[in-house]
Amino acid sequence: MKPLFIVLLLAATAFAQDATRLAPACGPNGASFDVVTTKNPHKAATPDAGKALVYFIEDDTRFDTVPKPTVRAGLDGAWAGATHGNSFFAVSVDPGEHHLCASWQTYGLVFRAGTRSAAAQLTAEAGHSYYFRIKNVFRKDESPILADFELIDSDEGQLLANSYSLSLFDPKKK
Repeated sequence: MKPLFIVLLLAATAFAQDATRLAPACGPNGASFDVVTTKNPHKAATPDAGKALVYFIEDDTRFDTVPKPTVRAGLDGAWAGATHGNSFFAVSVDPGEHHLCASWQTYGLVFRAGTRSAAAQLTAEAGHSYYFRIKNVFRKDESPILADFELIDSDEGQLLANSYSLSLFDPKKK
């Protein structure tokens, strides 16, 4: 009976780890951020010479409750930053292939339901800006989900960045 219990315990532990596993593009699952937003008007940024800009834009227009999720944004296996509510930030990247991730930061029981992370791939070109929308959805009688993580065109990206707050973030101390 004891060996069966150990096998079941190991299987349950493995299952629990798989349930929290994130895409390889994400940073460590236990990392979290303190986020504040500021409503400063956004001026379209120009990428640094030889670089590209990647915008992460959290869209909570269909998230009908509070608290809104805090979303961590990852790039090539490390967290690039975080957003909260309708907000955004941009990060400079080298040209070439990049792997991106968006994942909800734990904030209570609501986190456990629904889809909470997504991944995308980007081949960046120097001098270009790329806009990724992270759309969160929560309606009455539905599970909250990170519904879309998608590259959007620059016109829509600039419109959202001009409408939303700038996200300022710091990693939480453990």
